[in-house]
Amino acid sequence: MTPRVLVVDDQPLIRQAVSDILATDDAIEVVGTASDGLEAVSQTATLRPDVVLMDIRMPELDGIQATERILQDANPSTRVLILTTFEEDEYLVAALRAGASGFIGKGAEPDEIVRAVHAVHDGDALLSPTATRALIRKYVLPSAAASSALEVPKELELLTEREREILVLVGRGRSNQEIAQELYISPSTAKTHVNRVMTKLQAHDRAQLVIVAYESGLVAPGA
Repeated sequence: MTPRVLVVDDQPLIRQAVSDILATDDAIEVVGTASDGLEAVSQTATLRPDVVLMDIRMPELDGIQATERILQDANPSTRVLILTTFEEDEYLVAALRAGASGFIGKGAEPDEIVRAVHAVHDGDALLSPTATRALIRKYVLPSAAASSALEVPKELELLTEREREILVLVGRGRSNQEIAQELYISPSTAKTHVNRVMTKLQAHDRAQLVIVAYESGLVAPGA
């Protein structure tokens, strides 16, 4: 299926450049652009894109607040990919909590941006190495864990032993194909397990499963 994409950035040149990059792929359709968060929410409700490529720092309504509104009200089935230069600060975790499916830096190569859109559309979480390190720092520090507003879901107790295995592997960044190879199961079975874990934990996508895996202590740095 061809992903329909909305490009959101407050800088006209970046909006145009990203739109032009995506237009080079016949398997992607750019359905519109928005210059701020409010317009992004409105355009998402109207155009119902599959993927929103979202800037973080914008006037009127920032990318984090816009992501929350989009996934709560405008179109919950949309996946949000954050396009940012701020991969190491507090925005990263806040955006994941809001439901973003991943991050890609504005300095990424054109083909990386295209692949990122396809990956997010296919249901994968997309975290760059820089973003992953920031996420680990956030959740392995006791002070951060103690002050975290997100509690480990009680539904974690409902996971089967196999589903906990799956959650650990998702937390380590494994794709469905890699999970299948490691557990000697088919990719379709791996995908089914991941979807069941997401349903039980009420996670929007794999990125939120990564948060749960670290926050619950199932995954630790260097494991």
